[in-house]
Amino acid sequence: MITITSPTNPRVKSVVRLADRRARDVARRTVVEGVREVGLALGRGVAPVEAYVCPELIAGAEAEAAARHLVALAETGMTELFYVSPAVFAKMAYRGQSGGLLLVIAYPHRTLDELTFRAAPFLVVVEEAEKPGNLGAVLRTADAAGVDALLAPTPETEFLGRNSVSKSAVSTGTDLHNPNVIRASLGAYFTVPAVAAPAEATIAWLRARGIAIVATTPATETVYTAADLTGPVAVVMGSEAWGLSETWLAAADMRVRIPMAGQVDSLNLSAATALVVYEVVRQRGLGKL
Repeated sequence: MITITSPTNPRVKSVVRLADRRARDVARRTVVEGVREVGLALGRGVAPVEAYVCPELIAGAEAEAAARHLVALAETGMTELFYVSPAVFAKMAYRGQSGGLLLVIAYPHRTLDELTFRAAPFLVVVEEAEKPGNLGAVLRTADAAGVDALLAPTPETEFLGRNSVSKSAVSTGTDLHNPNVIRASLGAYFTVPAVAAPAEATIAWLRARGIAIVATTPATETVYTAADLTGPVAVVMGSEAWGLSETWLAAADMRVRIPMAGQVDSLNLSAATALVVYEVVRQRGLGKL
């Protein structure tokens, strides 16, 4: 195994560059750090492209087991394993020590047509989530509630009523693979199938499968608890700043709102998602999940 002690090593620099979304999207790689997150990734069969272990920071049975797993993967040639000094690890890590484990993984290759569901599919669609922490929390909720998949539509045309949005080939739409999403999800990134696809293609895919599009918006009289959410549904959540685009509002089979009695006109994305998602759980009688 190679040991890296210099923070200016090219390998270290390449990991640090993955903090930028454009660099991630071009490389189709992201970073996973933390004992729990690394353990869930390995437990789900993820073979990292690169793995970095700081022996001085490894503590506890879970971290030691993950480190042994990485050694085994390196011995098969599936993963490049590097030992690094504490100074090098601190340079690469997003959140300090992170238990001495850091992975570079390829973006999961998953398409809409590869998703599999129960008899009555239960999906969450998140459009233009601005904060990685919110999206990570949504993934945790989706995992807890037994959501079949999370969809992150990418923009194809400018959203009506908004300022212009960049339509470059990368760095558009919800950033599923931000390392902070993985961190905030506590590993649910690896347990909830997630797919990014163009909005219009996603809508057509949902319609072809008879999955009702339930758009959340304050501009409706129907409270979310009054809607029938027992059938195949895709709950669509929008940006805290802008709400849902006209694309999704026009496509909606149902529009629902969360009642709000205060002066603030926006709920936190993860809190709003949890309310509606668990209403689906309640209506379906899945309290014993």
